[in-house]
Amino acid sequence: MAKKPVTSRTGRFIRLAGMTASVASRYAGERARQFLSGSEDEARRSANYTRMAEQIADTLGDLKGAVMKVGQIASQTQDFLPKEFSDALQRLQKEAPPMPFDVIVEQIERELGKPVSALFKHLEEEPYAAASIGQVHRGVTRKGEQVIVKVQYPGVDESCDSDLKQLRLALKLGGLIKLPKESVDLLFGEIRARLREELDYENEARNIKLFRDFHKSDTGLIIPAVYEKLSSRRVLTLELVEGDHISQLTPDRYDQATINRIGQHLFKTMADQLFRFQCIHGDPHAGNFAFRPDGTVILYDFGCVKKLKPEVVEAYRNAVISAINEDYAALDRYLIDLGARVEDKPPVDEAYYAMWRDIFIRPFANRSEPYDFAESTLHKDVARKTATVFKYLDYFKPPVESIFIDRMIAGHYWMLKRLGVQAAFRDQLEQYLKTADAA
Repeated sequence: MAKKPVTSRTGRFIRLAGMTASVASRYAGERARQFLSGSEDEARRSANYTRMAEQIADTLGDLKGAVMKVGQIASQTQDFLPKEFSDALQRLQKEAPPMPFDVIVEQIERELGKPVSALFKHLEEEPYAAASIGQVHRGVTRKGEQVIVKVQYPGVDESCDSDLKQLRLALKLGGLIKLPKESVDLLFGEIRARLREELDYENEARNIKLFRDFHKSDTGLIIPAVYEKLSSRRVLTLELVEGDHISQLTPDRYDQATINRIGQHLFKTMADQLFRFQCIHGDPHAGNFAFRPDGTVILYDFGCVKKLKPEVVEAYRNAVISAINEDYAALDRYLIDLGARVEDKPPVDEAYYAMWRDIFIRPFANRSEPYDFAESTLHKDVARKTATVFKYLDYFKPPVESIFIDRMIAGHYWMLKRLGVQAAFRDQLEQYLKTADAA
């Protein structure tokens, strides 16, 4: 049975404030112990971080909304929070427990101004999917059209700002944020802006129309259409376009050639959005994709869309070109342009850049020999080198303008790996790097 949700601003504040007080108390106690003993026990510190992170993850998962979404984003980045915290937040990536159906019905009727029975011939009580800020139910319109109805959880948008402030305070008082205040301000500002957009379903409807236009010539990609008369700021009704979840892509229905064709569609979609359209789908996890045995990709959920500045895309392109060409002096300059490198620090040792370049180039190292993403250890190699970051910790900062580019690329890497795609993308990548108009 679904847990009764906390939907009021006061209720959410009390839950988050209680979490903050507990985390702060635990951190203060650990600092006091270190002071009195005169030493720091690494194993004890890690265990303490893990306990704090588990408590925060539990609270965020229960409250859903903005704080759960931030938890999902934080779990994907290693330069924002300690590894123990990122690990604990991984479970927030999984499908969230659903809200009670009566809460969903009340929200639909409040938003659309009519009884559900007057709006839909049928609305399934069992959720089709549940996520951080809303859940989806299958339905049938009065005209008999199969649809899905995305309903935002009550109170989520009104509580967004206060939730984020309280979460940031908890992370600060728990000693979990590893970044300077200026970087944290920029990072939370960017997350808040994207969340504000994601909480506005009318904005998502506009995004869907935009991306349907972007990809109108892509025969291997489907984006469901919007039913405007059954949509509002907190309710979004879309045509039902079904496919198989990534977990359902079994060898008897999807041979390797089909998997590879899906991989080509995914790479083209990602590269087109980054380099041609300069506007990206910023939430590429498995739940936002579906597939068909003919190799078609279905793309859902356009709440998190990032419109990129041309100069950011250009800096990103130039940084990639410099890395491929092993021109590390140029790479250093372009990372400054991208906002990833602190400008007043001396140049970074080229050997440091070469180390990372040699890891990230692997999927593109060979023009003709396919790279087997299923066997990829790139993510493990990155994790093993994480300790080297501390040597240049003051030289780099979170690239706020491109954080969603990094998120998009990481999300697609995991999709290609989980699918088991075998492909050589080097030639396609170079075409995109040559010019913004490359296709």
